[in-house]
Amino acid sequence: MQAVTLFGYAFLSNVALAVLPHEPAVIWYGARFGVWPTTLVATAGTVAAALVDHQIFVPLIRRAAARRPSRAADPGPTARGWPRLFARAPFFPFKALAFTTGYPLGRYLVAVAARSVPRYALLAWLGVVVRLPTWLIAALFAVLLIPSVRMLPWLRPSAS
Repeated sequence: MQAVTLFGYAFLSNVALAVLPHEPAVIWYGARFGVWPTTLVATAGTVAAALVDHQIFVPLIRRAAARRPSRAADPGPTARGWPRLFARAPFFPFKALAFTTGYPLGRYLVAVAARSVPRYALLAWLGVVVRLPTWLIAALFAVLLIPSVRMLPWLRPSAS
């Protein structure tokens, strides 16, 4: 049951429009579930979220691009270099480019997994080694949630 809960949380905290921080959960599960089970399950949830994002956003972007004819001038050598850099290493902050450039799904999922495994392993290991109390992990969760709360529409300042 812990694995299913971690998978679900990793999925929900990694979809494109997620506002939930995943670090406290990985640290907490690392202490209770072990480093490698936590790493593998959290990575599987993250890869599943990446798959859903890719399956949803790529068709949406293609439809939007087909509706609007491009009227942009040549973007210049710097802007043309971004897709080449992305083709070599499709990691964050290049996630959005995967959707706009038609990056192959398989390579994208491998890149997401390659990015996630070391990070989750380190966070899970931290949970095993440091043994943070639950109240501190909850506080960490709250602190990491603050930037996301500012995105809520009713809390944004109005343009006047």
